[in-house]
Amino acid sequence: MEQQDLLTIPILDRWNGLTMEELFKGVWQLPKKPLHELRMSKRVLVNGEESRFSDVVKSGDVLSLPLLAEKTTHYVRDTAPIDVLYEDDHILVIHKPSGIDTHPNDLAQSGTLTNRVEAYLASRGKKEDALFVHRLDRDTSGAILFAKHKFIHRMLDKALQEREIKRTYHALVHGKWKKSMTIRDSIGEDRHHGSRRRVSNRGQTAVTHVTLLKSSPTFSLVACQLDTGRTHQIRVHLSHYGHPIVGDTLYGGKPMLKHQALHAKELRFYHPFLAKEIVVEAPLPRNWDSFLSELK
Repeated sequence: MEQQDLLTIPILDRWNGLTMEELFKGVWQLPKKPLHELRMSKRVLVNGEESRFSDVVKSGDVLSLPLLAEKTTHYVRDTAPIDVLYEDDHILVIHKPSGIDTHPNDLAQSGTLTNRVEAYLASRGKKEDALFVHRLDRDTSGAILFAKHKFIHRMLDKALQEREIKRTYHALVHGKWKKSMTIRDSIGEDRHHGSRRRVSNRGQTAVTHVTLLKSSPTFSLVACQLDTGRTHQIRVHLSHYGHPIVGDTLYGGKPMLKHQALHAKELRFYHPFLAKEIVVEAPLPRNWDSFLSELK
């Protein structure tokens, strides 16, 4: 097997004494199909030697897994450049511009961030699909996490579901936001407008922590962290409290920018294969500069 077909992972102290089956199923929680592929491949190696699922791994061993290259999506590749904020053998963090979708809605669609990441990975000899871990709305910019292979994608997807991936957004809003606060108003659908959401007692629980960063009489910069992930949550909550996001005309913002001034500023998460916290920041859009210069 060529070296490029192998994913090599040093065994961490916390995995010492586990069988490979316990590691794959219990710790990584791989689904049935990749588990079956690994078992049938006969190409799972520990320290370069073929191993069985019943074998025990030790701290310091090197596990090698075949990157089975069968693709499931075949997204169109878009060679437009991407802004890479962080990259290693397992993940990519990309600076998504506003105005493009995170992923295609069908196999024929191109022009999304995923199409661009597909082309970027293919140009570096990667055979697997670009796997986004989370999404950003079309008009939201900032840091977005991609997995390079299905093994870490499965682990990061679980971390996302358990709220272990922390995301901080910055928003430029109309008016003078007075103080930091936590918003706990439930959010539901707006029956008068199909694409809008609204604060509703009958809606789903929604919690947004808002930190005031800078302000002026006309605009404010706030940081938002979410305990829940409702559709348009930040946009709805900020608008409900009388401070719509600049450019967010759907929720009352003035069209002073082409896209809403909502930006995924920071990603913070634990890297399961490097055993350390990763913190990545995406710089604020340059078209915010004239607004930010007014703030104190």
